[in-house]
Amino acid sequence: MARYEVNEAAVTRARELIAGRQYVLDSDWGDVQPDAEAGNAYLERHSWEEYAAWHLGLTVGANDGTKARYAFVYGDLRRVHRSGLIACVYRAAEWRHKAVELAAHDLLQELDRAAGIE
Repeated sequence: MARYEVNEAAVTRARELIAGRQYVLDSDWGDVQPDAEAGNAYLERHSWEEYAAWHLGLTVGANDGTKARYAFVYGDLRRVHRSGLIACVYRAAEWRHKAVELAAHDLLQELDRAAGIE
């Protein structure tokens, strides 16, 4: 099973987006999460560093500048999605990637506070 480290740059970027109210509270993650084509289109206009900032997990042992390196996407490459953070919490918990699970959980709580969800 792959191992993941928390991508601190992604956590920082997510916090910036939440503070800037660049988030979506209600979405169907299965419909809005970026697919391979969206990722490729994004990489045509942005750097790998910018692409990485949309992923809360870094795959241990995978090379930077490859899609295999980045996991647990939390937004649609424009905004944070609450449903994306929930998916990250769930998937990380399911596969016992505790550090990623907790990072996603903390971001979800931060988003909920910013949006007035109690």
